[in-house]
Amino acid sequence: MQKTEKNPYDYDLPRELIASVPAEPRDSARLFVLDTATGEIAFDHFSNLGSRLPKEALLVLNDTKVVPARIDLYKKSGGKVELLMLLNEWEGAPSPIKVMADRKIEVGDELHAASSEIFRVAGQDRHFFLLEPPFDALHLDDFLNRYGRTPIPKYIKGIGLSERELRTRYQSVFAAKASSVAAPTASLHFTKEVFAKLKEKGVRTAEITLHVGLGTFAPVSDINLKTGKLHSESYDISYDSSRLIREAKQNHQPIVAVGTTVVRALESFASYITSSDTLVGVKDSTDIFIRPPYEFKIVGAMITNFHLPGSSLMMLVQAFLEFKRSPLRIIDLYKKAIAERFRFYSFGDAMLIK
Repeated sequence: MQKTEKNPYDYDLPRELIASVPAEPRDSARLFVLDTATGEIAFDHFSNLGSRLPKEALLVLNDTKVVPARIDLYKKSGGKVELLMLLNEWEGAPSPIKVMADRKIEVGDELHAASSEIFRVAGQDRHFFLLEPPFDALHLDDFLNRYGRTPIPKYIKGIGLSERELRTRYQSVFAAKASSVAAPTASLHFTKEVFAKLKEKGVRTAEITLHVGLGTFAPVSDINLKTGKLHSESYDISYDSSRLIREAKQNHQPIVAVGTTVVRALESFASYITSSDTLVGVKDSTDIFIRPPYEFKIVGAMITNFHLPGSSLMMLVQAFLEFKRSPLRIIDLYKKAIAERFRFYSFGDAMLIK
C-alpha cells in the first residue's frame, strides 16, 4: 500500500490557540521575529516593532476598510437566508452583487430585508449567486451600516464582542477605503503609539489599497496549482506611494510589507516600476500566486499573522523564506510558535520576517 505524502503546509493547532478576541491594547500582541541573515529567532511584543526595523525602512500598509457585509434576508415563506455580499467585486448599480448564501436559494427568488427592501436573485455563478440591489452604492452602504454584520471568519468561535465592538476591533486604526469582506489582519496590531515610535526612529510609511475578498481564506485548488493563479483582487497604489516605493527600491532601503495583501499588491506592481521610467499611480487587479520558488522584486521584509493550514498564504511565506535563503521552513516556525503558545489566525499574534 502506497503511503500518502504529508502536506508540507499542514499542522495541528490546539483549539485554545485560535484567538477568539484581539489583543487589548492592540500592540500588546506578541511578535515572533526571524532574522534570516543570522537565523536568530526572538520573541517580543508588537509595541516594540520600531526597535526591530532599520531606520531607513519603508513600511507599506493596506488602508482598506472592512464592510459589514453579512446580512440576513428573508424568503417569501419567512425562511431566513444569511448572505455575504462580496462588495470587493461589485462595480456598482445596476450590476448585480456576487453573494454567498448559507442555504438554498434560486434564480428569480425575491428576498426581503427586515426593513422592507426587496433584493432579487438575478443569476448564479458557480458557488455564488448574483443579487440585484434595490438601490445604488451609496444607499447600499447606508443599508449595510444600519443592518449588516461584520464578516468575522467562521472558524472564530465564541466571540465575546458586540457588533459595535467588532466594527472597531476587526478594523485597522488607519482603515479608510471600504470594500473588503476580511481585514488585512497584520494591520490590526498598529496603534498611534507604534506609529509615533516608528516616526521617531525615521521609519517612513506608504499606504496602498487592496480590497480583500473571500479568496484569501480559500483552500488551494488543483486549478490554482495548474494555472499558477489565485483569486483576483483589485489594488490601488497612488502616485505618492509609487514615488516612495520606487525611491526606497532605488536606494536599496528595505521595503517592509504589512501583510500578505500588501505583498501581493507590491509584487504585482513591480512590473510598473521596472518596465517604465515614468512614475504613475496604478489601479489594477492581481491574481498572482506566490509560491516556491519565487524571486521577490520589491518586498524585503514582511509582517504577517499565523495562517490556516494548507493555505496559499503559508505558501507565500515559505516562498519568502526560501528567497531569503533561510534553512527554516514555515512549518518549523509554526511548530515553535505553537510550543511558545502564540495565538493564531485573524485575531492572533504577528510574525516579522526580515
